[in-house]
Amino acid sequence: MIINKNEFDQPIGYSIEDWVPREIPGNVILKGNFCTLEPLSVNRHADDLYAAYATAPDSRDWTYLPNGPFTNELEYRHYIEAAAKTSDPKHFAVVSNHSSKAVGSLALMRVEPLHGVIEVGHVAFSPLLKQQTAATEAQFLLMAYVFDELKYRRYEWKCDSLNAPSRKAAERLGFSFEGIFRQALVYKGRSRDTAWHSIIDKEWPVLKQAFQSWLSKSNFDENQSQIQSLISIRQSLSC
Repeated sequence: MIINKNEFDQPIGYSIEDWVPREIPGNVILKGNFCTLEPLSVNRHADDLYAAYATAPDSRDWTYLPNGPFTNELEYRHYIEAAAKTSDPKHFAVVSNHSSKAVGSLALMRVEPLHGVIEVGHVAFSPLLKQQTAATEAQFLLMAYVFDELKYRRYEWKCDSLNAPSRKAAERLGFSFEGIFRQALVYKGRSRDTAWHSIIDKEWPVLKQAFQSWLSKSNFDENQSQIQSLISIRQSLSC
């Protein structure tokens, strides 16, 4: 690795020519083959989302999220009404292209246009979306928007360090684990150590190709089971 040095012979970071702050996420619709991401709307999405989350046998999916569980539909609608009005986090509903109903949501947050850094969070996927092809596509669509359209340099994933499914999902999607920030937050009356993960722009071309290969029709058999895993495809491209 070539180390840049200044006039004092001190090591410094590499130069970025013609850098300008990036735009903040907007009211875009991101359409894929299996799902579509739409700006969250209480009128369009609240009923569908509440019904989708109600298919879960219990409330464990809300344990590591800052909000929820919700005791009734009115309480949930109030939450969606407030969430839909914020620009950071910028919430998106995940709408199934098959049913045309919202089955989950996620958000872009902690937006730093000056540095080109952004985080994906508030990931709340219902049982109708979890472990479905659309769940992976939803993450891919948001990543592509951040890197290809907004031109951000760094895409973050943070979660409670005890949230093993979230950390496993980050690894599967191609995020690199960066460490644990101890006692980073207090939420729901608990202390949280936060696990940090990231993808940076120079890693995106290979990750994008892996997502596209995994999502292609040729990667699924007649039972709609994957032929190659996302991780194995990514590893083959990195060799």
